[in-house]
Amino acid sequence: MSDADTPLEFVGSAEDDLFVFPPTVKRVIGFAIRIAQKGGKHPDAKPLKGFKGAGVLEVISDFDGNTFRAVYTVKLKGVVYVLHAFQKKSKKGIKTPKAEIDKVKARLKDAEALHEERSGNEKESKIHKK
Repeated sequence: MSDADTPLEFVGSAEDDLFVFPPTVKRVIGFAIRIAQKGGKHPDAKPLKGFKGAGVLEVISDFDGNTFRAVYTVKLKGVVYVLHAFQKKSKKGIKTPKAEIDKVKARLKDAEALHEERSGNEKESKIHKK
């Protein structure tokens, strides 16, 4: 792992969504993202199914009978983008609901487009820097 931190940016409402999670969940997810910023991978971070390769990762944290998830990508060079954070409410197994996958796909496209535009002009419309 690197000593330097890769910049962290939140797409859409991911930061606000993560903010309302229980403190224990925020610590787990925050630690996993911090490791990603250092160039590593938390043991609980797994590639999100439906995305090619290991560039889009999901961290799952359970608390008080509820499951919380955060999705981030490390596939765009030089930045870790947090794409989505949500509480899984479906009782139909462990599969991520289609609506949540669709939101991740849309935000990944936003991150890719904005990452491409970064050649000098920062665009803050859908991304919040940290």
